[in-house]
Amino acid sequence: MTDTEILTFPSFFENTLQQYPNHGFLTVVGEKPVTYAMADRKIGALIRFLEESGVKPGDKIAILSINQPHWAIAFFATTFMGAVAVPLLPDFLPAEIELLINHSESKVIFASGNLIPKLRNLVTPNLQRIVKIEDFSVVNGAPDIPCFQSDSLPLRKYSVEEDQLASIIYTSGTTGKPKGVMLSHRNICFTAVNGHKIQPIHPTDRFLSILPLSHTYENTLGLILPMYRGACIYYLLKPPIPQVLLPALATVRPTTMLTVPLIIEKIFRSKILPELTGNPVIRFFYRIPRTRKLLHRIAGKKLMTTFGGELTFFGVGGAKLDKTVERFLIESRFPYAVGYGLTECAPLLAGFNPQNARLQSTGPACEGVELKIHDPDPTTGEGEIWAAGPNIMLGYYKEPELTREIITPDGWFRTGDLGIFDQHKNLYIKGRSKSVIIRPNGENIYPEDIESVINNFKHVIESLVIEQKGKLVALVHFNQEEIALRYQSLKNEVASYVEQRIEELRLELQEYVNARVKKYQQVQVVISQPAPFQKTATQKIKRFLYT
Repeated sequence: MTDTEILTFPSFFENTLQQYPNHGFLTVVGEKPVTYAMADRKIGALIRFLEESGVKPGDKIAILSINQPHWAIAFFATTFMGAVAVPLLPDFLPAEIELLINHSESKVIFASGNLIPKLRNLVTPNLQRIVKIEDFSVVNGAPDIPCFQSDSLPLRKYSVEEDQLASIIYTSGTTGKPKGVMLSHRNICFTAVNGHKIQPIHPTDRFLSILPLSHTYENTLGLILPMYRGACIYYLLKPPIPQVLLPALATVRPTTMLTVPLIIEKIFRSKILPELTGNPVIRFFYRIPRTRKLLHRIAGKKLMTTFGGELTFFGVGGAKLDKTVERFLIESRFPYAVGYGLTECAPLLAGFNPQNARLQSTGPACEGVELKIHDPDPTTGEGEIWAAGPNIMLGYYKEPELTREIITPDGWFRTGDLGIFDQHKNLYIKGRSKSVIIRPNGENIYPEDIESVINNFKHVIESLVIEQKGKLVALVHFNQEEIALRYQSLKNEVASYVEQRIEELRLELQEYVNARVKKYQQVQVVISQPAPFQKTATQKIKRFLYT
């Protein structure tokens, strides 16, 4: 970032357009990319459509869509003309969508065809247009509504300021009520520039997008950053299940991907670990550190091939990465990287690239961002992480009191996360302050530490540790299908056997965990959780639903 660089989306796009007009920008896997010059014409035509629909600077435009090239076109047309984008998660329920459309006072909503049924029968007084995002055709409205014309031009030029509101992103959160995070052009562009400083992005880079664009993690680092550097983004149009993702990886051969811990943790536990521990001889050598590293290196090469063989940056964010899985990534030399941030920080606060991995650390603060530990424990140095910098949000939409609670008068944002710095200023996250369990003897228990141990037990998919009536209770979601498959020869007896096996695993798990944690962290009760836990967009469990 230079002193003369203007931190707005249209400025970023114009600079890229001048340098790389014919470079591929947006596409669906298997299709020819839309170039930056072609995208520019589409954005201009869509601005004209919005103008004729009565949209003015400052108006709110919602986007409810799966990831696809036109998601980006709609986002840029909205923000380039000074209007405000309101991205909504595709898995929001109709009642949630109605609430957020009304709260944001959105006048227009772009929706993908498969999600338009969610908008039927909603009571939304301010909403004037529902536009199908695939072709920008109007689904509802007055008879004289304008039509999108791909060759039309904007009626006027717009001047967008750095501190102008660009987007309101509603957090689904792990702790309750959704909040509208107001992010300016400066907030988001500053973070994109920092992402480039951590891991340089080039026009030849290929991003494979698998996280929702309605979340600030993918929005900033998976859309604005590659646009800023002239890279190309590929979309799937379908959920990234193995049957969809594996062929896409082979076709795109991505250089860059952004993921959440759950994705790589599932791959490790379901594919890699069984190969390393299934054979008794290999399992014996796997226990020896030197040979374990060699086995991890071999597995890492196979994993790189699975991801297309040209990956240079595999970003992991949104939640803490399991220690065992991260150790594998380091020893396998897989090009992973970890970042730390929150939606309110657009989102990046700290991070490292694949060459500077630190086990269980998020790395140092980003350039231009200040991090400090507020009121640290005199013995451990742990305390709440506070942040300040150009990426801190403008505030919560229509929530001035809530904004004052979380941003101090001198500009420090209270993250609600507990952490500690090492001597090299690398940050280590201990957990959420609201989820810390304080025992009668004064000991602080971080549930995430115990959950990490539980999640490495056989047949466990995920877990949640909470306190009930003074006891530590582990809610555990076992992989019932995996257990049933293993004993499918029992045929009609499978269902009852699975229940019996889960009961055995429940008791075995308690012994396993308590042998590997400190005495005050020991679990008193293990409860089988039949259904998967409800999660946020970045696959963090919504703890408030279970406590």
